[in-house]
Amino acid sequence: MELGELKDKSILILGFGREGIDTFKFLRKLFPEKVLGVGDRNENVKFQAPNAKKIKWHLGENYLKALKNYALIIKSPGISIHLPEIEKAFKEGKITSQTEIFFENYPGKIIGITGTKGKGTTSSLIYGILKEGGFKVHLVGNIEKPVLSALLKAKVNDIFVYELSSHQLYNLKRSPQIAVFLNLFAAHLDYYKNFNEYIRAKANITKHQRRKDILIYNYEDKLIREIAKESKAQKIPFSSKIPFEFLSSWRKSRMKGNFNLLNVMAAVTVGKVLGISKKDIARAIEKFKPLSHRLEFVGKCKGIEFYNDSLATVPQAVEAALEALENNKVKTLILGGYDQGSIDFTSLAKKILESRIRTLIFLSPGTAEIIWQKILSLKTKKRSLPEAFFVSSMKKAVKIAYQKTKRGEICLLSPASPSFNLFRDYKERGNLFKKNVKKYAR
Repeated sequence: MELGELKDKSILILGFGREGIDTFKFLRKLFPEKVLGVGDRNENVKFQAPNAKKIKWHLGENYLKALKNYALIIKSPGISIHLPEIEKAFKEGKITSQTEIFFENYPGKIIGITGTKGKGTTSSLIYGILKEGGFKVHLVGNIEKPVLSALLKAKVNDIFVYELSSHQLYNLKRSPQIAVFLNLFAAHLDYYKNFNEYIRAKANITKHQRRKDILIYNYEDKLIREIAKESKAQKIPFSSKIPFEFLSSWRKSRMKGNFNLLNVMAAVTVGKVLGISKKDIARAIEKFKPLSHRLEFVGKCKGIEFYNDSLATVPQAVEAALEALENNKVKTLILGGYDQGSIDFTSLAKKILESRIRTLIFLSPGTAEIIWQKILSLKTKKRSLPEAFFVSSMKKAVKIAYQKTKRGEICLLSPASPSFNLFRDYKERGNLFKKNVKKYAR
C-alpha cells in the first residue's frame, strides 16, 4: 500500500509494543491531525503513547471488536493470525503490516534474511560487512529495530538489511531484491495451524522475487531446496561442503559451531554479490562480536565454564550447541520451556544420551516433562541416564548447576523451547541465568 493511500483511510494500529509505537510515530509525522485508532489487550499501553492526542483507544479483553470499524489495520507480528476477527479482516483485505508498507514504499535495495535460527547473527554480520565495504546501511526488522520511522529519512542509495520472522513474512506480497534463506525447522506451531503453514509464510521471502533478484540459500536444507526450485530469482547456494576461502578469518572470530559457519557463508555471499573486497569481508568477520543469548560465553566461575544459549528455542539449536562445544565437556544442561505443540524431541533426546551429559536441570512446567519422557523411552543398557532435576526458577537451576558441575566442565543453558512458561522472553531468561551465575560465583 502506497503512502498516499493512507491519507483518507481510517487506520487502526493493532498491538502497541515496540513496532506499534514506531508505526504510530510514523503516521503522526505523515498526518499530524489524523485521528488514529490503537487496539491492544493490555490496558496499560495507554501510558506508552509518545503523544496521546488524537488517539481513539480500544483496550482490554474486547479490543478486537474495533476491527470492523476501520478500513485499514496495521497489525503487529505477535498477534495471532487465527483469531476469528483477524481471519475475517484478512479475507476483507483490511490487514497490512510495517513490513508490507516498507516493502511497497522504499525504492532502494532491501536484503531480507530469514530462517528458523541464525537470522540475527547473519543479519548483523551482513550489516558489518556492508559497513566495512563503505555502504550506507541500516539494520532493521525482527532484530528489534522497527523500520517505518527510518522510511521517512531513507535515501534511494541506502541499503536495508531486514531480519524477517515468519510472522513478518506472512501474507507479504513483495519479496526483497536479495533474499537469504538459512534453515527451516518446525517452530511457532502454537501460532500457525501446522508446519506447512509456517513453511508457506517463510517461503514468501522469495515467492515474489523476479528474475533480476537474487536468492542465497542453504543447499543442505531439503525443504529450502524445494522452495528454491519454485523461485524465479537467480540462485546462489551455500553449503559446508563448498570450499570456503574465509576459513582462517572465521577461525579468528569468536563464533563457534558449524551452524555459525553456515551463517558466515551466507553473509559472505551477500558481500561478494555487492562487490565488497576480500580484505573488507575478512576484517568484518574477524571484528564481529557474537550477539547476546546465542551460545554466549558468560565466564569461567569456580573453574566451570558457563554458556548462555537462551535463544535456542528449538531442539535443533541445542544439538548444534552441543556439537559446537568440544570434547563432550558439557556435563550440565539447563533446558525446558513453553510447550508450543507438536515439536519432535526424539533427535535431541538421542543427542543428550550420546553426549555423556551427567546432569539435566529442567525449567518446568512445559516441555521439561515431554523431553524427559522421551529420554526415558530411549534409554538402553549402553546409555546411562543423566540425573534430572525439575525447578521453577533460574535461581534454583543455577544453584544446582554449581553443585553438580565440576571444575573444567561446561554448564550450558540451551532450553530447546520458548521462554513463556516462566519468563517474559528469551532475554529475561538469559539475563537471569547470567545474573545468578555471577551471584553464586561470589
